[in-house]
Amino acid sequence: MELVQIASDVWACLQPENRLGESNSGLVGAGGGLVVDSFYDLPSTRRLQDLYAEVHPSAPRRLVNTHHNGDHCWGNQVFAEVGTEIIGHRRCAERFRAEADPALFVQLVETDPDDLTPGLAYFAEGLRRFDFHGIDLTPPTTLVDDEGARLDLGGTEVELLSLGPAHTAGDVAVHLPDEGILFTGDLLFHDCTPLGWEGTFAGWITALEQLAALAPAVVVPGHGPLARPAALLELRDYLAHVRDEATRLHGEGLPVLEAADRIELGPWRSWNEPERLVFQVDRAFREARGEPWDAPVDAVALFEDAATLRHRWAAR
Repeated sequence: MELVQIASDVWACLQPENRLGESNSGLVGAGGGLVVDSFYDLPSTRRLQDLYAEVHPSAPRRLVNTHHNGDHCWGNQVFAEVGTEIIGHRRCAERFRAEADPALFVQLVETDPDDLTPGLAYFAEGLRRFDFHGIDLTPPTTLVDDEGARLDLGGTEVELLSLGPAHTAGDVAVHLPDEGILFTGDLLFHDCTPLGWEGTFAGWITALEQLAALAPAVVVPGHGPLARPAALLELRDYLAHVRDEATRLHGEGLPVLEAADRIELGPWRSWNEPERLVFQVDRAFREARGEPWDAPVDAVALFEDAATLRHRWAAR
C-alpha cells in the first residue's frame, strides 16, 4: 500500500500492483475524517486504518462505500468497531449480502487448484493474497438515494454523486470541488481491464462523461494509479468499442467466448488481465437480448471463459 497526499488534508491509499481485488481508498482529514472505501479483507483494512492513523490519529467519523463489491467494502467492520458511520447508496446496502459470501471465498482459496475447474482456479489464484476469515458483512446504515448528498466537513465541501446503475446498481463518486479531487470507485479502472456484471453500458458511459465534465485536477480510480480526466474518457471509449463490437458479433450468432476472442483491443490489450473482456461482452449480449440490467448473471461461467481466453492468448 502507498499513502499519497493529494491535497493539504486529503490522501489516497493506492495498491499499485493493481491485481484482482487490490483497490484504492481515500481519506479526507477535515470534519472528523472521511474515508472512501475499505478493502477486501480484515488484515488489509487494518493496515489501511494504521496508515490513515499516521496522518489522522483519531478514528474517522465517516466512511463512504462507493459500491457493494467486496474489494471496496468487506473491511467495513474494522471502521465500524471504532464507531465510524458508514454511508452508501440505498442499492449498495440492498445488494450488500447478495453478491457473495466470504465463507465461500475461504473455502475456494483453501481448495487444491487441481480440484477446481479452470475458471474457479483462475479466480482463486487472484484471491489467495487475501484472508477472508472473520469477515462480518457490515453494510452502510446512512443511505444516499439517487439525488446524492452533500457533506460539510468543517468547511470542506464533499459531494456524494449518485451515478448508478452504471458499473453496479448503486455507484457513488466522492467529489471535493474546491480541492479538484474525485474518488470514482469502480466507475474508473485506470490502466486495467474493467470487471463488472451489473449496470448498463449507457449508464456507465454517461457516468464517465459526467465525471470528466467536472474537470478534476486529480482522479483517484477504484483500481490503478492516480489519473486525470482523460482516463475517464479513455475507459468510455473502451466500453463503447467493446459494446459495439460485441453487439455486432452477437448478431452473427457467436457465443461470448468466441466473440471476445474476435474483438481487436488495440492499445487496451496492454491493460492487465485483458481477458476480463468477457464480462463486458456478456453484458452487451444481455442488452442485445433485451434482458434487464439486474438479471442474474452466471459469474462462474464467465470466469471459465476468461480462463480459456487467457490460455488461448498466451499460446499464440
